[in-house]
Amino acid sequence: MWQLRLRRLAYRSRISGTALQNCWQAPLPSTSSDWQKVSYLVVDAEMSSLDVNTGELLSVGWVVVENGAINLGTAEHHLIRAEKSVGQSAAIHNLRDYDLIDADRVDRVLTQFLQIARSKVLVFHNAVLDLAFLNKISRRYFNAPILMPVVDTMMQEEGLLRRNDTPIKPGDLRLQSCRDRYNLPHFHGHNALLDAIATAELLIALASHRSRGAALSLDRLL
Repeated sequence: MWQLRLRRLAYRSRISGTALQNCWQAPLPSTSSDWQKVSYLVVDAEMSSLDVNTGELLSVGWVVVENGAINLGTAEHHLIRAEKSVGQSAAIHNLRDYDLIDADRVDRVLTQFLQIARSKVLVFHNAVLDLAFLNKISRRYFNAPILMPVVDTMMQEEGLLRRNDTPIKPGDLRLQSCRDRYNLPHFHGHNALLDAIATAELLIALASHRSRGAALSLDRLL
């Protein structure tokens, strides 16, 4: 975590008095801790485009994993007011322009997200995509990226397949394809909260598989 702390130093003066500063003030988990002793905030987002330069964040869902189990009481789903039409992306996530008329402001959702993220490890399936949008918003309001520890279940699965010399075909790293390898049930994707819960189930399955009943330290998931 020392590299993360070092990166944060460059932004310390910019975030004074913000929700991001409050989030960073919470202690970070030890990388030597067993994965089940760490709290995770599993997150998914839906966007109007996969291009962070032109797309907008339309919804965010999250759920907490604690003690190796999903805490469904922490599950939240937030629609976000869009500045432009969602366009043809509605065919994927089923969010239409009128669904977002009374949605939350993106800065309010980001503030709630950072409050819950304190002292937690963020988990995504394809962190590069989701974090690109979250960091874009964080830079807009706080002049700094989020800079939290991250587990990417897609990258974890890719690493496991490569270590086993398993050929990776197109689509093999999609969330449902990864879940299939652990005999997890089919789910209806492209809803941010359902995707977050599905990713949380995958996190528990892959960590349990890798630990095989023994200790698995957090640093092996980061």
